[in-house]
Parts: sequence; C-alpha cells; structure tokens
Amino acid sequence: MAQMRVALFITCLADQFYAEAGVAAVRLLRALGVEVDFPQGQTCCGQPAFNAGHWREARPLALRNLEIFGEAEYVVLPSGSCASMVRHHYLELLPGNQEALALSEKTYELSEFLVRVLGVERLGEGLKGVKVAYHHGCHALRELGVKEEPLLLLQNAGAELLPWEAAEECCGFGGLFSVKLPEVSLAMADRKLTTLPEAQVLTSTDAGCLLHLSGRLAQKGLNLRVAPLATLLWEAYAGQG
Repeated sequence: MAQMRVALFITCLADQFYAEAGVAAVRLLRALGVEVDFPQGQTCCGQPAFNAGHWREARPLALRNLEIFGEAEYVVLPSGSCASMVRHHYLELLPGNQEALALSEKTYELSEFLVRVLGVERLGEGLKGVKVAYHHGCHALRELGVKEEPLLLLQNAGAELLPWEAAEECCGFGGLFSVKLPEVSLAMADRKLTTLPEAQVLTSTDAGCLLHLSGRLAQKGLNLRVAPLATLLWEAYAGQG
C-alpha cells in the first residue's frame, strides 16, 4: 500500500512567530505514517492583500501556490485562516480556475486532516490532567466548520477542556481589522480574557489569534502559556507511555 503524502504549507505567522508549530506538525504526521514534503518555494497565501481588497496583488500569490502545491496529494496547514483562504477564497480570486478548485478540495487544517482524512481520534495521553482553554478561530469555525476535531483530539489526549463562555467569540485580531480599528480590536480581546477560565494553556488553530491574545496577556502582566494546537497535539503523542 502506497504511503500517503502531504505537502505542508507553513503560514507567515507560524514561520515568524510559532515555528514550533510547523516542526510539531511534521513530527506528528511522520509519526502517524504520513510522508511529509515541504515545498521550499512556498510563500504567503495572499490573505492580507485579499482582505484589504487588493485582489490584483493577491492573485499572483495564489497562482504561485497553485504551481507549488498543484501536484500534492494533500495540502495541510497548521492554520484555520490560511486553510480557509486556499479552500474558499482562491475560488473567488480565480473564478473558473480548475487548478484552484482541485487545490481547494485537497487542502485541510491539521486537526481536520487527522480526524477526517486519517481517521485518527486518539494520539496518546501526553496531555493528561492539563487544563486547556480552547479558542475557536473564526475562519476555522465559521468557514471550515472545524469545531469538534481539535476538541476531540485534546480530550482524548487527557486534557481537561475548561468551559469558556467566550470560546467561540472573535478575539478581535482579524488581520487588518486590528490595525484599522485597534481600540475595538483590543476591547474584543479584553472581553475574551476577562471570561478566560483558570487554564494552564491557551490554544487555537490560528497563530494570529494566539499572537493577539498573548500580546494582550503580556500587557496585563498575566502569566499563561499560549501554544499552537499543533504543538499540543505533538505533545499529546510524544508524551504517551
């Protein structure tokens, strides 16, 4: 039986701020028997330009990624927002482009790929007893429909998922939104943090959300570990007995 092959798409924020998430994703996928490729020519998915309305500038980035990832069996990203950009918005940028459609159909956020494609629901018990607050990033939750997959993997790894009334509320980052409307953005982050349960770690599929929330935590002098979901999933696997 041929080994499943995945091309890993590392996002800009993961590359610059959460490199451990990319390393964790590679280690985890390989440990699960998946062959992982990392195309060296990959670049930004184009989401910042797309969200700013600069579609003409975003199209070359999309076309470049179609070229780079076109032959991949699957494309996996440790990011809900960038996965959503490739799956949904490339079709808007490049209407009628069959290569964009093909890429859309084989692109997955990491936890989504593990559960829906590999059929993996249990990674190990490396998070046993760890109190986790999970933030549902908007793109993963509302555009990809990824909700239960990360929760299932965390729970089955022994993590104690804490009830959080604002778990599904936007953190206020929103890419350019946080730049254009910083006061509103910070108020939204503060709303989430005032309802945050007493967790040991805060996690999400999206680096942008974590960057925004961790920055606000630091400004408030609050000491809480903030880690990408990919990092925790690898710890779940690597910590098993």
